[in-house]
Amino acid sequence: MTRNGSTMSLKTVVVLGGAYGGARAAQLIAAGLPDGWRIVLIDRNSHVNHVYILPRLAVLAGHEHKAFVPYDNIFNCKQLDLKRHIFLRAHIQSLGPNSVKLSRAFPEHGIDSDTLHFDYAIYALGSHLPSPLNLWHAAPDGKPSVQSYGGSKAESIAWLRGKQRAIEDANSVLVVGGGALGIQFATDIAAVYPGKPVTLLHSRTRLLPRFDSEMHTEVLQAMESANINVILGERLDLVSSTSGHSTVRTTTGRIIHADLVLLCTGQRPNTELLQSLDSRTVNTNTALAQVLRTMQLALVPPPPPPSPVTPALLPACASTNEEDVLTAALAQIALQNESASSAEEGIEASDDEDSPLPTRTSSPSATRANAFGAIPAGHNAYYQAEVAARNVLRLVHGKTDEPLERYTPGPPAIKVSLGLVLWFLPSSRFLPSLSPDTPHKKNVYQVNGVVGVGKETQDDLNAAAIWGYFGSPVVEEPEMFR
Repeated sequence: MTRNGSTMSLKTVVVLGGAYGGARAAQLIAAGLPDGWRIVLIDRNSHVNHVYILPRLAVLAGHEHKAFVPYDNIFNCKQLDLKRHIFLRAHIQSLGPNSVKLSRAFPEHGIDSDTLHFDYAIYALGSHLPSPLNLWHAAPDGKPSVQSYGGSKAESIAWLRGKQRAIEDANSVLVVGGGALGIQFATDIAAVYPGKPVTLLHSRTRLLPRFDSEMHTEVLQAMESANINVILGERLDLVSSTSGHSTVRTTTGRIIHADLVLLCTGQRPNTELLQSLDSRTVNTNTALAQVLRTMQLALVPPPPPPSPVTPALLPACASTNEEDVLTAALAQIALQNESASSAEEGIEASDDEDSPLPTRTSSPSATRANAFGAIPAGHNAYYQAEVAARNVLRLVHGKTDEPLERYTPGPPAIKVSLGLVLWFLPSSRFLPSLSPDTPHKKNVYQVNGVVGVGKETQDDLNAAAIWGYFGSPVVEEPEMFR
């Protein structure tokens, strides 16, 4: 007897999404599944998109092929079992409590129906990238795409080359957003096209606001040295800034001339499938999934009752006139907005006394779940995926007497490249062998609360290093054209 064309004896763990988190979950589960089980990894792309080098490759020509890693050995198994380790390239149409509907059937894998049943699922679909790097939904010039895009490596390379042409053809560029993406775009464009006016506009008064202020200082110094016009504390007026015009305005009325505007803001979690499965699992304001520390899907808790700001909430020495009460209220709102912005980019978190949903779905991706303060980054998705995968394996092996593992995020960590300009970098305890007499391309990083400046040794940001993580180690560059 069969179910979807596969033997009933094989139970199924499905992983939705094959990027940093999904790939790691799939690898651990594939290595730990007992007999009688299979793992199915599903992604719409033909290759893993190494998104962290896309800003550089969208500006600097000649390295586009290095960002797209084949799924050939995504499970990274010594002995790949094609019946038990399955990758499906498909669009996910809908998600049910115990099934997923795909864009087509896969009879070559014994799956004769477009509906695949599962026993456990890991949801790792990440987020929409902002329009400057949204290969699926935006053309290289940033406008809504009018041509079909199928997620192949050839199409992805062509897309990046189109973005390179759009940047090269622009007489001036405005980058909106002072996060890592905006900083990398601005510094790379200024380095590759040193005579091209580049402006970076950021709504806050500090760049990379979730990190130490030293990060802001280092980045600002690098951008000013590259003659990038940095405008802080102002927002783009989207109403007056229409496409087809080379002049835009900020909400303060400042006029900025730019032939090309790169909106490096607005990343949004891909949680539509969870919303359709059970709308109570997704925060309607942030679109983030709700999870427990075990990485199990949970329900969004009801909002706390509003706390009206009254004079009694002010310090005893404070004035209680109407202006001071308003100031206190605005300060409280600012703090709330600060918290909301950090969750917006990150999994909504629930205390573990809450119960997981009956559906056997885990949600490890840092980019679409507010994971207890973890920043939305590939390394956090990796660790969250490990917790989700190990917990799924505990359940698969029937270890119900063991408590499930709980996720605890580490301190914020980041590395941001600062263009292709050569700098004379001082040696430090992190770079003791660095010669102060030799210029290097540099990056700025924060790890375990320590801010430092490092050197970049390769223009492609060491793209080959990630290939081994996805099961395709690189010896020679021609291998990266696969």
